[in-house]
Amino acid sequence: MDPSGLVERVQELTDLELAMLLSLLAGQHCIIAAEQDNLYSLEQELHLIASNVFALSYVVLHCNGSTTLEDFSDGVLVESQPSNRPVNGEIGTSMDSDQSSRRHNGPAKRRSASPKEPKHAKISESQQDDRTIANVVLITGLPLASEIIQIQALELLRTKRIFTHTAIHTAPKTFLLVVVTSSSEPRLNYHLRDHIFISHYHGQEDGFANLEEASEWIEDDRASVSSVIHRSTAQYSSDLALPYSFTQQEIRQLAELSENISFTAEVRAYQQNVIIFLRLHRAVGGGVSPRATQHLTILVKYLAIIHGQTYVSPSLVVLAVRKIYPHRVTINKPEAERSIQYGSDLEAVSAVLKGYDPSQVIEEVLESVETPI
Repeated sequence: MDPSGLVERVQELTDLELAMLLSLLAGQHCIIAAEQDNLYSLEQELHLIASNVFALSYVVLHCNGSTTLEDFSDGVLVESQPSNRPVNGEIGTSMDSDQSSRRHNGPAKRRSASPKEPKHAKISESQQDDRTIANVVLITGLPLASEIIQIQALELLRTKRIFTHTAIHTAPKTFLLVVVTSSSEPRLNYHLRDHIFISHYHGQEDGFANLEEASEWIEDDRASVSSVIHRSTAQYSSDLALPYSFTQQEIRQLAELSENISFTAEVRAYQQNVIIFLRLHRAVGGGVSPRATQHLTILVKYLAIIHGQTYVSPSLVVLAVRKIYPHRVTINKPEAERSIQYGSDLEAVSAVLKGYDPSQVIEEVLESVETPI
């Protein structure tokens, strides 16, 4: 397809669709945040995007403080794609038989990772060996899970493999992990945060386009909002049978355009100055890592593509910084602030650092760095 036509279609996507597309382009993962009251609708919207916009298999895993390693490993697996079913661009990228039943004949299966009877007791060894990791894994409550579960999630991102009692399961080539969280939840493990590509906050005013459109196909005498959400997934997918917005081939075609994006020395210097100022800010205790710099360079090129540009502009660097660093930056404790070493008063430093959050630090840095003309 003509690249210009692809870019035009990209520009019609919603913010959540763009966040997932950028992650798929980069082969990385993301955090999507919302207010606590909107988390369930956000979860439903994201799995509609995965299945209806990108034609990818998905699974929803709910974590909490009682989640075990077995719960986590079992929760990211789906039945493997039958070899005689068509796929969207590559193996494992379309819905398998089990997922198809969830998608067309009933609500999406919500897997709660809390203590329960082990599922492997109900599944034969041969069936377990046939399971695979879903293309899109939506995880809620991960910040509430234990450190060992978060480390397991990190290992999944790094190795693209998960271990069960009977097999080693490998992630498909197209693999995206989305952490769905709220501002009231604690932050993830530092190293896990550093491996996550971007973070995005979805406000209630931004709406849930796919969910709202799906709800229009539900009967007017529905009993509750919960039933609407569950039924809308099936109704929208089966009755409308809309073509997928993006195939995996088209996503690869978009990704290849990044090789032709111009990145001038002046804009590179501006990006590096932002990184240096951020690292040296007195309120920053960490998070400005080499991996973050790599992700920033990757993201600005993909942002140029979706904005229809052939070059990276300073405004794209600003936009990328606001997506790369909020989940990474940690705020210094007053006693760790560097001026304490030179005799600064602890109470005075505490007063200066009080109220700082990562977003505020980022905005302060962006205002202080001179933008190239």
